[in-house]
Amino acid sequence: MRIGLIGTGRIGSFHAGALARHPEVGSLVVTDAEAVRARAVAAAVEAEAVPDVAALLGSGVDAVVIASATAAHAELIARAARAGLPVFCEKPIALDVPGTLAALAAVAEAGTELQLGFMRRFDAGYRAAREAVRTGRLGRLHTVRTVSSDPEPPPAAYLPLSGGLFRDCMIHDLDMIRWVTGREVVEVYARGTDAGPAMFREAGDVDTAAAVLTLDDGTLVTATATRCNGAGYDVRMELAGDLDQLAVGVDERTPLTSLEPHSPAPPPKPWPGFLERFAPAYEAELDAFVRLVRGGAPNPCDGYEALAALRVAEACERSRREHRPVAVAVAG
Repeated sequence: MRIGLIGTGRIGSFHAGALARHPEVGSLVVTDAEAVRARAVAAAVEAEAVPDVAALLGSGVDAVVIASATAAHAELIARAARAGLPVFCEKPIALDVPGTLAALAAVAEAGTELQLGFMRRFDAGYRAAREAVRTGRLGRLHTVRTVSSDPEPPPAAYLPLSGGLFRDCMIHDLDMIRWVTGREVVEVYARGTDAGPAMFREAGDVDTAAAVLTLDDGTLVTATATRCNGAGYDVRMELAGDLDQLAVGVDERTPLTSLEPHSPAPPPKPWPGFLERFAPAYEAELDAFVRLVRGGAPNPCDGYEALAALRVAEACERSRREHRPVAVAVAG
């Protein structure tokens, strides 16, 4: 199989390595707006670098992986779909619903496949949590708590392009809430603070946020996120039912120190970032995409899943700005 990769930044470089190692990928073609970077990544993984997207789409690839800047995702999805190629794209499809719907329409019209990169769906802990809910191990699920904490803020130039904390960061939690519980979010109430670095205020964004979400069966969810967690990268989910309580993301590298007597010492090597924490999940989602292209597996996360998570994120942002509960728009 011949795969084309668009974008060779941090996550694109990781994907390049994973694809180059995959036994079903015979050749890899890469391109990037920064040609020097594309050539360096190509050389590192013994891939072919081409000057632009048009050259990549015309190079005989069987499928396309998009890891470019967010603003380019929707257009690139549509271009690949019109070329008749299945696409894997990092989240999000677009930063708004109209852009997302336009890309989904292009995929539907072309009759191709679009898999979105919500990598936590391939993490062992989250998959076990989903199974526990499905099998009734927790009994009646009544409370869910999620945490997403980055160890340091992204570059200032990234913030105005990110879509904000809810769309860029917490959207992974919003997808997990839907995927693990099997329920839809019907209402949100969100708050945020920009009391951290000035670049968040300048971008109209917040560095820390919290939201209370109500699911369609009455289950209550609290979700928090921050860009300023100096202890390390911390992503967790807790699920509580009337029979049991489980947690995802609690291990010897969780950057959390207990103050109780005789508690374990702080982790000597906390998770530094998302690539280290979720490296196996990133590889597994690309393996699923290769199997999808081969025709041997269903799509594990199509574009409509991304649309549903985006609608919840947009409701959170609106709630934050208007200081009130907001109903989540019905997807469609």
